[in-house]
Amino acid sequence: MSQTRHVPVMLQRCLDLLAPALQAPGPQAPVVVDCTLGLGGHSEALLSAFPSVRLIGLDRDKEALRLSGERLAPYGDRATLVHAVYDELPEVLVRLGIPKVQGVLFDLGVSSMQLDEADRGFAYAQDAPLDMRMDQTTGIGAAEVLNTYPPGELVRILRAYGEEKQAKRIVSAIVREREKEPFSNSARLVELIRDSLPQAAKRTGGNPAKRTFQALRIEVNGELSVLERAIPAAVQSLAVGGRIAVLSYHSLEDRLVKQVFAAGAATTAPPGLPVVPERYQPRLKLLTRGAELPTEEEVAENRRAAPARLRGAQRIREEER
Repeated sequence: MSQTRHVPVMLQRCLDLLAPALQAPGPQAPVVVDCTLGLGGHSEALLSAFPSVRLIGLDRDKEALRLSGERLAPYGDRATLVHAVYDELPEVLVRLGIPKVQGVLFDLGVSSMQLDEADRGFAYAQDAPLDMRMDQTTGIGAAEVLNTYPPGELVRILRAYGEEKQAKRIVSAIVREREKEPFSNSARLVELIRDSLPQAAKRTGGNPAKRTFQALRIEVNGELSVLERAIPAAVQSLAVGGRIAVLSYHSLEDRLVKQVFAAGAATTAPPGLPVVPERYQPRLKLLTRGAELPTEEEVAENRRAAPARLRGAQRIREEER
């Protein structure tokens, strides 16, 4: 499998956001964590751009770890790769004896490898077993979700995680079909979604199966609940002056990141204090105005960049003990 087709999204902007924290002089080598290693595109760029930096790379996908391990081998012991989900960052740092880090990067969503490996079932454009697990050693796949979840729960998932307006209609068709024969492959699901949608709904927003596939993937991998724990944990792990950059690919992820950053950048003082004591001062400074978008040129070169939203923040104060 060629790694050349993997183009990291908003790469230069991510490097620019993290650079001040990774170039700051200090007694120890700065540590940056790539929480979503994937094929190692962002990690390789970080190691190459900042020669003194030590990188910790996390991924729940063993195949991604193997491939990125080959790619990052030239950097030797500057790169430490760990099989872990990104909400496990605090445990990983304790295990490695690293109290605080200078940089954290998240590139959320599905890696290029997972989309391009047909047999994983992430892509609606090709027929494959309905699996969608990022870590194929654990948990239940998408077929089991479709075949066993109660209708009300499936409607909730499609609405909440896929923002699918036609959730009820799609779930009625799924329930009807699964009674005849359980779901196992993606092509049957794509066809069923197409057949169950009204004409008007098919005319907008690309492939009509896209939202349902997104919702199933988020459910199978517990992505939003993991992210809810992971972003605050990553902010906690930053040293003062440390920076975090997060690339999101749908509004649910971006909203979560925005909320954590906004809370960190706000004062927690009771209203009406003439002077705000240190312990109520903001812990974060926002580095992006809202969410930054990829340039038109980048989207033209790499269609997977189109939905990306980038937010950055800097740790400016320790927690009060």
